[in-house]
Amino acid sequence: MHAPLPGSNLCHNSHTTDRLLIEGREMQQVDVAVIGAGLAGLSAARTLVAAGKTVAVLEARDRVGGRTMGGALRNGVPVELGGQWIGPTQDVVAELVAELGLSTFATFDEGAGLTVVDGAVIRYTDETFGLPDETAAEVGRLWVELETLAASITTDTPWETDGAEEFDRQTLDTWLCANTEDTLARRFFRLLVPALFSAESPEMSLLHFLFYLRSGTSLATLVATTGGAQERRVTGGTHLISERIAAELGDAVRLGTVVRTIRQDADGVVVEYEGGSVTADRVIVAVPPTLAGRLRYVPPLPALRDGLTQQMPAGSVIKFQVGYETPFWRADGLNGFALSVDDAFGLVLDNSPQDGSCGVLVGFIEGAHARTAALLTAEERRALVVSALVKYFGPQAAEPFDLVEQDWNAEEFTRGCYGGRLGAGVWTQYGTALAAPIDRIHWAGAETATVWNGYMDGAVRSGYRAADEVLTAHSRTEGRSA
Repeated sequence: MHAPLPGSNLCHNSHTTDRLLIEGREMQQVDVAVIGAGLAGLSAARTLVAAGKTVAVLEARDRVGGRTMGGALRNGVPVELGGQWIGPTQDVVAELVAELGLSTFATFDEGAGLTVVDGAVIRYTDETFGLPDETAAEVGRLWVELETLAASITTDTPWETDGAEEFDRQTLDTWLCANTEDTLARRFFRLLVPALFSAESPEMSLLHFLFYLRSGTSLATLVATTGGAQERRVTGGTHLISERIAAELGDAVRLGTVVRTIRQDADGVVVEYEGGSVTADRVIVAVPPTLAGRLRYVPPLPALRDGLTQQMPAGSVIKFQVGYETPFWRADGLNGFALSVDDAFGLVLDNSPQDGSCGVLVGFIEGAHARTAALLTAEERRALVVSALVKYFGPQAAEPFDLVEQDWNAEEFTRGCYGGRLGAGVWTQYGTALAAPIDRIHWAGAETATVWNGYMDGAVRSGYRAADEVLTAHSRTEGRSA
């Protein structure tokens, strides 16, 4: 721990860090500063504290949780306004949930799904998504080709994959146009991509798409409910993960703390925020790349890292939780899952509470549709959503008792979801800078994960990785000192 500055007013907290008040500005001295109290930052901090290090977690918002966020319907039923599902092979976040004394339950997935194409609402119970036979076969062929290509990706270093430059110089949409003349098959994938990324197929490189598939096991895993990424939910909401870690860390977590500048030199780092600063040996930046790029760094970051953050925008999404007195669609043999090639509100799932005490449909407006819908009034968006639900599920969907929306692009300290993406050419030119430490600065966040990139599991993994980097650096320093 750094020595207190002479002549200062020294305050102690329960985590044995030092806070000083000098000329009206608060200063704190810790081993490690962590910027961001989402799953990545909190997981890193928890690991460091367990290893005996002092930490300060600086969060600009008035809450923890980052891109997870709790909400409630008018009847008190909790709903998730951000990331919410856990699936097979997401073992790290599942283990953390259990460690924190939380439980999960299965997402409802019994009955037929719906696909909407050119005004027709099609029920299906197989793997065709209700598409016409010829298009279903073509989608299946493209699906296999993409899965095969994704299996070749080296997730730790995607830019070193055989053929990486060829994959990276084209967008996913370019690949689709070159590989099929079935216009409905293209439309289907152009719907599926925003459902996964909240971005459009022309907005990302083929390499990024393949890397993402590989990091999340497979395309089949990413889109599935049972057996896939949407399989389970955390009882009470995923925001409880962050809240319980924050409770463990106590006053090491500081809310409403807007970081502006990171200074580093041979002796350590100074993280300056509005109203004070933290001095530390190292800092973990655990915010989305688009936000990390808005901080000031002294000395400036290398051009490669700076260039990366300029080319990794977040997706666009507005999430809706729509409450009904009962999950009436179940009585009609539907599982609540709907995909619409026609509509802006094009992805819906059953999000009812485990006890079925009411019905909840969760849905999304994503990508280009989200950017357009953001210009509407809340009443206009509500009408758009409800009219789509009536089309999918019938007149009973016309009168929800509540509708809650969350526009993630409007969040000052998020600026979009689900995560950052890389356009054509970026992985092979800038990918090496994504997670590589810069002297005393380390990077965490779901975008830096090589397994389950963009998901809660990936965020936790990235926090653990960054904490391990810091602990390794500390042990080397201590070894030299000895």
